[in-house]
Formats: sequence, structure tokens, C-alpha cells
Amino acid sequence: MMKQNNSPFKIAVIVTLVIVALVAALVVINGDNSVSDKDTTNKQPSIDGQPTLGDPNAPVTVVEFGDFKCPACKVWGTNIFPQLVSDYVETGKVKFSFINVLFHGEESKLASLAAESVYNQNPDAYWEFHKALFKAQPSENHDSKWVTTEKILEVASEIPTIDTSKLKSAIENQDAIDEVNKDAKMVTDFGVQLTPTIVVNGTVIEDPFDYEAIKQAIEKELKGK
Repeated sequence: MMKQNNSPFKIAVIVTLVIVALVAALVVINGDNSVSDKDTTNKQPSIDGQPTLGDPNAPVTVVEFGDFKCPACKVWGTNIFPQLVSDYVETGKVKFSFINVLFHGEESKLASLAAESVYNQNPDAYWEFHKALFKAQPSENHDSKWVTTEKILEVASEIPTIDTSKLKSAIENQDAIDEVNKDAKMVTDFGVQLTPTIVVNGTVIEDPFDYEAIKQAIEKELKGK
């Protein structure tokens, strides 16, 4: 038989342990909520004035922060982008926008300036030029200097709807520099550190090459959750 011991000291110890347990539980609960909030309250980049593909009234917006000098962006555009367009853009569920990133310095800036100049000249020609410029990126030694005005005009000359004389003038005069600077500011404001960075209605996809994750984020938004 155990001897009963209801001393004040023992009672105080028990009360203290209960309080500690309750505090620990509250910390765990609050910690879980903070993680959940972090995952769901990212801000959606504005696509006003940005090159956008798809129905302007599509319920879901997918944004790519990309760099024409980035080899990973080229791979994403070749392997993931066509699936996204086929599954969601062409079906009217998603509109897609591209925001320039200048991580590779002057060549990134020149490529972005050219793309924005094409968009200003003829928005319908933008995506064809966008695709062609990425295609022109060397598969090997991509760090070599390949983005030049001459190369840009060579790429543009293969697209009948682009006036290369006007494009050359726009590049030389930096007519679209405000658009390029606007994108650079957005990259800073959103803390973009990697390219490509894919954002679905404000949710940043952890692995841009995980198409299933992109689809799940889109489907979640389509269901209104």
C-alpha cells in the first residue's frame, strides 16, 4: 500500500507541471498556425502592363520570374510551359505572365529591353519572340556572351510581324527601359532569388519543375480554396 502524501509542496509541483504542459501545447499550436499563414498569404505580383498569355478574365494567374540568360528558364520553357499552356491557358482557366529578371547583368538587361520593345511594337509577336530568344540560348557554355543587338535582330528577323528597323531603334534609344526597371523593382520587392520562380495566385511553387505541384496549386485556386 502506498502512503498518501498530499503535502503542499507536492501539490505545487503538480500545478507547475500542468501549467508548463499547457504553455508548451499553446506554443506548438501557435507555431503550426504561423507556418500555415506563411504558406497562404503570399502577395500576387501585379501583371498590369506585363506580357500576358491567355484569357484576361481567367480565374487563376501564373507568373514566371525569368531571365533569358538562365539555362534553367530555357529548360522550364521547353518542358513545363507547353504543358501549362495546353492544360490551363488554352482552356481559359489560367492567364500567364512573364516578369524579367536581370541576374546575368547587361546581357539580361539587353534581352529584357528587346523583349519589352517587341511587346510595345506588336504584343501579338511577343510570345513568338520570347520562345525564339530562349531557343537561341546556347545549350553549352551559356555564360559566354551571346546576347548582342546583332543576335537579337537576327532572331527577330525570322518573325515576319516584327519590324527589325523599329526594334533596333527602340533598343538603341532604350525606349522600354521603364518597363525593364519596373520588373527589376518587382524582383526586389518580392525577394526573388532563383530563376525561374513560379507564382500561382500568390503562392510560390517550391520546385518550379514539379508540374504536379503547379497543377495542385492551380486546382486549389479553381476550387476557391
